[in-house]
Amino acid sequence: MDLNADLAEGFGIWRLGDDDALLDVITSANVACGFHGGDPATMRRVCATAAARGVAVGAQVSYRDLAGFGRRRIDYAFDELRDDVIYQIGALDGFCRVAGKSVRYVKPHGALYNVAAVDEAQAAAVVAAVRDYDRSLPVLCSPGSTLAELAVGAGLTVVAEGFADRAYEPDGRLVSRSQPGAVIDDPSAVVERALRLARQGTVTAVDGTVIPVRVASICLHSDTPGSAELARRIRDALTGAGVALAPFAG
Repeated sequence: MDLNADLAEGFGIWRLGDDDALLDVITSANVACGFHGGDPATMRRVCATAAARGVAVGAQVSYRDLAGFGRRRIDYAFDELRDDVIYQIGALDGFCRVAGKSVRYVKPHGALYNVAAVDEAQAAAVVAAVRDYDRSLPVLCSPGSTLAELAVGAGLTVVAEGFADRAYEPDGRLVSRSQPGAVIDDPSAVVERALRLARQGTVTAVDGTVIPVRVASICLHSDTPGSAELARRIRDALTGAGVALAPFAG
């Protein structure tokens, strides 16, 4: 099982999350590429630290929305969204190469993640960007999503992802952050959810139903309060249960 988190989401003097502490725990880092967070200095620092610690780096691509942290939907033209995604992958790949590595996968962030899960046009633009830049890059996304289906159809590798700290709708989609309870902040509940995802491939939705969510990677958001310590607890619980942790993209 892979354990991933969103990193490098600060910008300028603003810092979000404890990147260094998380890089001691996680196996894959979804690195912001400057559109919803991140800047060149932050991207370079995180890529270098990830390389030194054996953590795989993925491009966390998003809408061009610093003010909204990439969590507001934007209706792009297909070509514009495709090219914005290519731009972000290439920018991060440059800093990975400086660190002696390369980008290993692509994951949409925030509103783009949620929209591409259901919107064929935006999902197709993300798929086209990955295909055009490097078709060997896996796409990290929700299982059964429109993005997953189109990526598979285009011959790309899809890695299914589940969320330890987010609430699920009965249809398998994430509860909107505009709704109360969308982010789970009870550490015990987050750890228990991670264990169930890893061992049983299920999650309990907000209405109490148990739904299948078979995943190869578990995400913890770095802006969840106490994320670094929570990540350590998840890692300890998983390894204690016999679940080996390793990057899905070496």
